[in-house]
Amino acid sequence: MKLFDDLDEVEADAEGALDRAAQVSLFDRLSWYRLLAAHTQAEGKLIVARAKHGRRRAWMFLDVEDHRAHSWTAWYSLRWRPIGEPDLFQHILRALRDGLVPALDLAPLEYPEPLVQACRDAGFRPFLRPATANWIADTEGQDFETYWSRRPAKLRNTAARKARAAALDITIHTDFSPVAWAAYESVYAASWKPDEGAPAFLRALAEQEGAAGALRLGIASKDGKPLAAQFWLVENGEATIHKLAYREDAKAYSPGTILSMHMFRHVLDKDRVHRIDYGTGDEAYKADWMDRKRTLHRLTAYNPRTLRGLAGTARAAASALVARLRSR
Repeated sequence: MKLFDDLDEVEADAEGALDRAAQVSLFDRLSWYRLLAAHTQAEGKLIVARAKHGRRRAWMFLDVEDHRAHSWTAWYSLRWRPIGEPDLFQHILRALRDGLVPALDLAPLEYPEPLVQACRDAGFRPFLRPATANWIADTEGQDFETYWSRRPAKLRNTAARKARAAALDITIHTDFSPVAWAAYESVYAASWKPDEGAPAFLRALAEQEGAAGALRLGIASKDGKPLAAQFWLVENGEATIHKLAYREDAKAYSPGTILSMHMFRHVLDKDRVHRIDYGTGDEAYKADWMDRKRTLHRLTAYNPRTLRGLAGTARAAASALVARLRSR
């Protein structure tokens, strides 16, 4: 087991194992964590814990305070998980236990079971609960027309009617364009969306992924004025919707719905993706565009070797008991 607090040292030690070519998911790559480190504010000390057995390795990217180790995430993180071989996770967790870290707070987890078991094996007391929702559409073998025919009639009819009436200009950029990004930012500033902690992060991500060919940045305009914008990434047969917004004063045109229709058409007919991921959140409109909802989890685990860990275990066990009784 080894702990790092310098990402250059992590890169040298990983020998390419955390690069794009080796990691399918954006959120498992060292380049993702470099962006987080450069543009977002951590709560505590950022560390990378690595376990190794021969050529087999595992990593956890963590934000450690005095009393808790959090998953290293930010506003823009749609997933977090340990990276590498699941049977090595417990070695990292044992080191955290022996280092008297009282508690772990890890989210959002898509497949939490291996990490829950690793916590148990390492001597932590794990408690799992829902964190947020994730809507997806399974589109293997579907072109846009097939996908669209399966959407609710109300959505299809409204989109067609609004598109005819609005006559918007749609552009989908696959390379980073400063002009297109300025349009995105102008739409976001005039939208209902809240301020974000690190907008420079998103631009840096768009530049990075545009260079890699993964960017899909859609802009809907009328008479040269951007009214809606969407930031998607497409890679390894999957499209992920990261950000979308429309101008509040253009709501009557339904520019977001119209742009979404074009974005879905692009990734299905040109990119031929087999899955579309609507990020995090359980907004009602997503059910019309997606096929099914999954739960993303939060894992809290306590170290019984510490007083804080014992107190946290007691509180979490009591809360879990109350929740079970209320659900009966």
